[in-house]
Amino acid sequence: MLELHGISRSFGDRLVLDDVSFTVGRGRLTGFVGGNGAGKTTAMRIILGVLAAHAGTVTVDGTPVAGVQRARFGYMPEERGLYPKMQLVEHLTYLARLHGFDKQGATQRAEALVERLGLASRAKDPVENLSLGNQQRAQVAAALVHDPEILILDEPFSGLDPMAVEVVQGVLAERAEQGAPVLFSSHQLDVVERLCDDLVIIAGGKVRAAGTREDLRQRFGQARHEIVAPGDMGWLRDVPGVRVDELAGGSAVFEAADDVAQQVLTSALARGPVLAFTPLRPTLAEIFRDVVADEPEMEEVAR
Repeated sequence: MLELHGISRSFGDRLVLDDVSFTVGRGRLTGFVGGNGAGKTTAMRIILGVLAAHAGTVTVDGTPVAGVQRARFGYMPEERGLYPKMQLVEHLTYLARLHGFDKQGATQRAEALVERLGLASRAKDPVENLSLGNQQRAQVAAALVHDPEILILDEPFSGLDPMAVEVVQGVLAERAEQGAPVLFSSHQLDVVERLCDDLVIIAGGKVRAAGTREDLRQRFGQARHEIVAPGDMGWLRDVPGVRVDELAGGSAVFEAADDVAQQVLTSALARGPVLAFTPLRPTLAEIFRDVVADEPEMEEVAR
């Protein structure tokens, strides 16, 4: 288990992280989301030891992380950092050997990842000749090639087409199934919602919400329902405690507490048949908007 305890970090007089604490469980995919400048990249760099925290600790299974343990981390930075002139599979083999694999084992790891990520036909291409999407997949392979115990990925889905997103999703899910804690940031909230087990929402350097998807839906999602009936649903506007979001003839989407929603259903049935009455689950995008609604975007300073 990877844990951050009370992490704070400043650059000059600007507080970038303020008492940040959260957990990434083993075998769990944890989405790390926030607006520009929220503090995601700075937090990740502190986990990796690239930056020092001014307060707080990073632990794995309760033990403060040291350099030897960080060698077992897999990290994908948002900025591309591969050697452009090296052939892809040669580059991945080189990275695996830096982590202690022998030549045969390193080559096998590199070739297997190239195949799994759909890059086999580009294995001998120089990195600079790959498309931007393929370079992104190559960065994912570089983070995985030494068989890390913990994965930290900054915007792994950026620039990927839908097919490539599915491939990378599958690879990360496989790592989690093998027991690795996986922390990844992304602005693609639909992808985060499909993939993650847990969420951490950060804004202004502070964790605003953390938990499982269902936990956050219950804590922060608006209680919304959809009702469909043959008659006009305009009468809903006059029901105390109801806010109508959408209204089109016999179909309406409204917000209301559960007891009020049940009163709406009872009233609708008294007026005639009801064709459908469905609770609507809030999306991650809606929860994120509600949690950080008042937070302006800022340029993150991460050095």
